[in-house]
Amino acid sequence: MDSHVNAPPGARSGFVTRSRAAVSLLFLMNGFVVGCWAPKIPDFAERLVLSKFELGLMILVFGVGSLVMMPIAGAQIAKHGSRIVVQILAVCVLPLLLALTLAPNVVTAAISLFLFGGFIGAMDVAMNANAVSVEKSMRRSIMSSCHAFWSLGGLIGSGLGGIAISKLGILGHAELATVLAAIFLAIAWPMILADTPHPDTRKEKTRLPMVPLPWLLGLMALFSMVPEGAVLDWGALYLRQEMDASVALSGLGFAAFSATMAIMRFAGDLVRDRLGGVKTLRICTVFAIVGMLLAGLAPNAEIAILGFAFCGIGISNMVPIAFSAAGNIPGLKPGIGISVVTTMGYSGMLVAPSLIGFVAEHVGFAAVFMALPVLLLVVLLFSKLARYADGVSGGGH
Repeated sequence: MDSHVNAPPGARSGFVTRSRAAVSLLFLMNGFVVGCWAPKIPDFAERLVLSKFELGLMILVFGVGSLVMMPIAGAQIAKHGSRIVVQILAVCVLPLLLALTLAPNVVTAAISLFLFGGFIGAMDVAMNANAVSVEKSMRRSIMSSCHAFWSLGGLIGSGLGGIAISKLGILGHAELATVLAAIFLAIAWPMILADTPHPDTRKEKTRLPMVPLPWLLGLMALFSMVPEGAVLDWGALYLRQEMDASVALSGLGFAAFSATMAIMRFAGDLVRDRLGGVKTLRICTVFAIVGMLLAGLAPNAEIAILGFAFCGIGISNMVPIAFSAAGNIPGLKPGIGISVVTTMGYSGMLVAPSLIGFVAEHVGFAAVFMALPVLLLVVLLFSKLARYADGVSGGGH
């Protein structure tokens, strides 16, 4: 996103500015709402009497909503700037957990899920664009920590979710989550950086790149995000159905994954500066492979949760490295490279979990978690491409 940023005086000095705090809160809110959804999935499936196959279709509706709305958000940001777009989308996200909880039948549930996926995905694009604008105003890279706040939000949402559902019931949990999300947004609202689109951005026609490099990096992002989507959408159900975990314990799978991911994302920039993109990516991928195998082979829920925690360590910086490399492809505009990799990566997280549901119907989730490392081996194969991430001077994801 090429933005002309109206930075307030003094925005470039200091490590934490009002605009940085605001965009961090937006990431926190978005992650929190997604995290709150994860422990609700088993009840959602039971209430609507959905098989794994039908739940897979429902989760596909969430993914389709995101992939439909993300490009629309991008076009609106180009016209109006990211501030107004992110504000509208964040308000649209607020009532949707309640809508999903109260949906009386499959049709209304599907519509609610489409809108939920759509507004969460579109808000994701807008807040990333705002983070780029904040980076430019501060002349400092903040993207990794923004994504850490998203993971932190996911951790808070999923960690509190199981406990809140068992104490307050499914509706009480949705009401509490909605109020907390509204508070995050209210605090961020007046501090969100106002950016105006660059006049050239509107005239430029973007063509799909004809060189293989962005598509290979997109494949790396895709194969890194499929396991993340698997843990988010199916982790709780796996622990509940195949490991006989309680409601509170089953919410901890994604919580453990989010916790290690958040910690490693806060540390990500330092680690990469020390080791370089290629070495960091290789170490992270090995952690993710071990974590997935541990989750799939686990004899009980506790070991499976430990596996998800290992997986979070690994996946934490695989995606940001792929995004950073995409922004530094020689001879290609950063925006084009990043848009290819982002869309391919997110489609993996959004659409692939529904396929996992179909497969799990026949073979169970344990077999799926043991098969996912094959994708991560492909990332390991292409890990040399992470060298482009080391060209980042401030502006990688």
